[in-house]
Amino acid sequence: MSTIAILGGVGLFLLGMAVMTDGLKALAGSALRTVLGKAAATPVSGAFWGAIITLLVQSSSAVTMTTIGLVSAGLLTFPQGLGLVFGANVGTTGTGWIVALIGVSVSLSTYALPMIFVGALAKLLSGGRIAAAGSALAGFALVLYGLTTLQQGMGGLAESLNPADLPAVLGAPGVGWTAGSVGLVILIVVGLAMTAVMQSSTAAIAVTISAFHAGAVGLEQGAALIIGQNIGTATSSALAAIGASATAKRLALAYVLFKSIAALIAIAIFPFTAALMRRFAASVDGTTLLAAYHTAYNVVGVAVLLPAMPWFTRVVERLLPSKETALERALDPSALVNPVVAVETTRRVVAEILKTTSAALSAGAEGMTQRAATAAAALEEARDFLSELKEPPETEAERLRMTSTLHALDHALQLVQILGEGGRPGQAPGAPDELLAAAMCDQALRATQTVAASITAESALTGRAEPIGWTVSADIDAALAVAERAAKELAALQRDHRAATLAAVAPGKLTVTEAFVRIDAARRLDRIAHHAWRSAAHLLGRGGQAAEAIDQRRA
Repeated sequence: MSTIAILGGVGLFLLGMAVMTDGLKALAGSALRTVLGKAAATPVSGAFWGAIITLLVQSSSAVTMTTIGLVSAGLLTFPQGLGLVFGANVGTTGTGWIVALIGVSVSLSTYALPMIFVGALAKLLSGGRIAAAGSALAGFALVLYGLTTLQQGMGGLAESLNPADLPAVLGAPGVGWTAGSVGLVILIVVGLAMTAVMQSSTAAIAVTISAFHAGAVGLEQGAALIIGQNIGTATSSALAAIGASATAKRLALAYVLFKSIAALIAIAIFPFTAALMRRFAASVDGTTLLAAYHTAYNVVGVAVLLPAMPWFTRVVERLLPSKETALERALDPSALVNPVVAVETTRRVVAEILKTTSAALSAGAEGMTQRAATAAAALEEARDFLSELKEPPETEAERLRMTSTLHALDHALQLVQILGEGGRPGQAPGAPDELLAAAMCDQALRATQTVAASITAESALTGRAEPIGWTVSADIDAALAVAERAAKELAALQRDHRAATLAAVAPGKLTVTEAFVRIDAARRLDRIAHHAWRSAAHLLGRGGQAAEAIDQRRA
């Protein structure tokens, strides 16, 4: 019966963690993506905020998956992403403290069932944040109930299993180096297997702390199991990286290396750690010591690797060189789970294409038809990427951002479509109006290039990507104003040019064919400038209703 109780307790614990995590993630909403995007200014701050956010949402996988999307989209550099992932490893140890301080020390099973009832009612009868809070409450109560069931099972197991039945580990009193080293390795392997089977280091550590509380394992044995359980978390990450993007594979490899380095450090200093834990055992409860060891284990690993982050990232990148194109790397499917990241990814892809297209046009580059075809394919891929968004934006601000990005994408598609129909038109000799139109178009394109470049730029000096946001500097605002003024002046000139050109046919100054060629050239310049300006404006969230009315009349 004790085995059944242990299995049932673990099952309830895992179910409670899943329900609680879903509720906490829903409560966090878009704040999770936004905070992660803005908090990782450096690997150190990323590690700090990664730990805090993981502690709050109780899900290192949520932080890791969001980080993969942010790095793939270019919103974070690889070292910044690693900082968040390292911090998530520290934050996830918070559950061990819940188990040690509440789960096995305080009997809350009497209150757990009413909490499950209240949480379930809130989940079923309400919506939005109240339902999310209900899920979090019900999940937390399931965790407590699962821990109580697990503790009951461990009590029965302790009657037939005691620390003497398990291998003695290095650092325990009266244990030699050879026997202790073998015992340490055996228990580390057992701990690794526990995590690999449960697919949750948190559940495995809960079992270990509960077993120690029941007297089934000793303090040093519990610490050895925790080392293996921490290594075991890397197995799920390695399996999840199979068939994933290059960014996901690199982060998974970094995660495995981090866990391996932390384990080697823990094994090397285990005799000293065991002696220190025994010294504190007289005044501090053993379950608290095991929770503290779990946290310290990960903190030491982070503290060792953070100063060596540049070297560490170079090693990972050399071990897993990326063969993906910039577009494939940006449009990583992992970003689709987060609306904020997915929309910002698309926005930056549009900005990159608008920047390169505007630069080529204003420079009079050759092969514009082929360039336009390549740009159109990339924009269509971005459109298809965004159409696979797994959930809609949550807030009005996010919905407006998505709408603006779609407008920018539409204008960029129309721009490259015009270019694909014949490139940029030339100017007839001796036609001042057409020369002026070409100059205005160039002015709009150069300003558009400046705006788009500000969105895609990564600072080579700071080594960090620009964060999510609509922040616009005065220089960029001025560039957008130049593009708008040039586009509007060109539109007015094109109308006057059309009338004057048609009037020149009757006196014999132009043939009908020449007139229509010149009108078409001016119209194409007008459309190029207009769509470049409108795409840039929407990328900055400056579409405006009045300007959209103009777009509809021109369509």
